[in-house]
Amino acid sequence: MEFAKDKVEWLEFDSLEPYPHVVHGIFLRHGGTSQKPFASLNIGDGIGDHPDCVKVNRELVCKALDIPKIVYAKQNHSANVQRVTFKNSDSLSVADALFTTEKGLGLAVSHADCQASIFYDPVHEAIGVVHAGWRGTVQNIYGKMFEAMHREIGTQPHHLLVSVAPSLGPDHAEYKNYKQDFPEELWSFQVKPNYFDFWAITKKQLTSCGILEKNIELTEICTYCQQEDYFSYRRDGKQTGRHATVVALKSS
Repeated sequence: MEFAKDKVEWLEFDSLEPYPHVVHGIFLRHGGTSQKPFASLNIGDGIGDHPDCVKVNRELVCKALDIPKIVYAKQNHSANVQRVTFKNSDSLSVADALFTTEKGLGLAVSHADCQASIFYDPVHEAIGVVHAGWRGTVQNIYGKMFEAMHREIGTQPHHLLVSVAPSLGPDHAEYKNYKQDFPEELWSFQVKPNYFDFWAITKKQLTSCGILEKNIELTEICTYCQQEDYFSYRRDGKQTGRHATVVALKSS
């Protein structure tokens, strides 16, 4: 489903619709104050935007979802997972996956072609976000996220809901050096020579954790193909902006 407020546009996952207290959004490339070469909403990590511009756009995201505070992961294509609290939210270490049980604290990752995913455990009222490029996938960041939630709060795989935002599709996911970069267990996910279906890889990694296939929502929208709505590093190179995928538990 698509929503708009103050000229900012975002998508929400169908699988989370029954849980209105789980506020979330995948923010598109519309609205905001970004100047060329992005010329639309950008929430950071792109090349060329002034920090004040990024700050304003992040405030627009907060306002759109009515979240008092959003914490962005310090991403470096790792498989590091960190539990976030209000106490440590201003001093996070490098991580590409965040989770929390605290209400009113938004978690976010930025992305342009990489996968961004939301985890929700309705039993323990826990939420999380994951940023997964090919490096994170090779390190099985999805498995690491589940393991951390299971270890620290007792999350069970059959309770988890996982929703995956638009990302690079198999028709454009070319990796010529895959034999050096990918473990052999991923080679079978080629759809044609050197092109890989990372949507299928993600589903396999999640179900291997015990997460039920019916609880996995893959949008299967290719960011490379949908230029009007999505930034794409693969399509546009370094001169592209970043989306935000955000989730929070609404304060009572």
